[in-house]
Amino acid sequence: MITDRVKELLQEIEISQVENKEQLEAFRLRYISKKGVVTELFEGLKNIPQEDRRAVGQELNTLKNLAQTRFQDFTANLENAAENNEDAQLDLTLPVAPNLQGSIHPLTIVRRRIIEIFERMGFNVSYGPEIETDWYNFGALNFADNHPAREMQDTFFISKGEGAVKDDVLLRTHTSNVQIRLMERQKPPIRSIMPGRVFRNEAISARAHCVFHQVEGLYIDRNVSFKDLKDTLLHFSKEMFGKDSQIRLRPSYFPFTEPSAEIDVTCFICKGKGCNICKHTGWVEIAGSGMVDPAVLENAGIDSEEFTGFAFGMGIERITMLRYGISDLRLFTENDVRFLRQFEGA
Repeated sequence: MITDRVKELLQEIEISQVENKEQLEAFRLRYISKKGVVTELFEGLKNIPQEDRRAVGQELNTLKNLAQTRFQDFTANLENAAENNEDAQLDLTLPVAPNLQGSIHPLTIVRRRIIEIFERMGFNVSYGPEIETDWYNFGALNFADNHPAREMQDTFFISKGEGAVKDDVLLRTHTSNVQIRLMERQKPPIRSIMPGRVFRNEAISARAHCVFHQVEGLYIDRNVSFKDLKDTLLHFSKEMFGKDSQIRLRPSYFPFTEPSAEIDVTCFICKGKGCNICKHTGWVEIAGSGMVDPAVLENAGIDSEEFTGFAFGMGIERITMLRYGISDLRLFTENDVRFLRQFEGA
């Protein structure tokens, strides 16, 4: 009878032992699965007389619940045994996996190197606000009122000067604003560099971005000459790109310097022979520079008859791209771990 069969299975389940995954699966197939013996007994209920069906159904439910409980216990025991085995095999003396270590961003690496080079030449480091007024960003630097850099396509303006605030407020387009603030509060001699983030309203592409980083430099003292500027940048180029590097100065124009020059350095890829990086010229541009315009000195309260000086500025992204052979400016801000991991240990 079905009742006798239920008693046999109850005893069978009670004494069952499971020691591995294969035995656990065999237990499931025999007692839990849709084709197991418990399911078969439930299907046989239709052949039981109506008056006995309730009592037999209760016995089958007891059998089913026991089988499921035992299966859960066996599963938990095997999982605990596996965890204990893993703990026993864990060697705490092993070193940390190297790919779990972080890396310094390439822009930070190059910025620190630039600062280190100029600090050895006697320059200190100065910082200033990123939100600036038109006077410090343009006016004091000898920008004419109709200069193109004042137009909306170049500058992020925050507000126009109205009421008590008579000066426009904007996001600085260069770190030259720090130069003016430094000259206002410090008497010459002044020898400082100004690293920082700047903003320009440009379309983002492989060679341009609306947010980037600059390092500008300023040296004000008596009898500062153009040769001092040339020697300073030549020394920087040799320290940054190699002892065989040379520089070339090309006449240029900047509102705040006169005379002005673009600075090119020997292409470190082809060593001046010509390649795709330097467009087969042997030179790559790294900075703009010049002698500080006397009007800028006067705007900052420095006597231009007594003092002279030079200034220069370079993009940290550009130096980094040249140093590491990076062709797409957007990689610096996309936070791609595959890109950043290349600089581990740099």
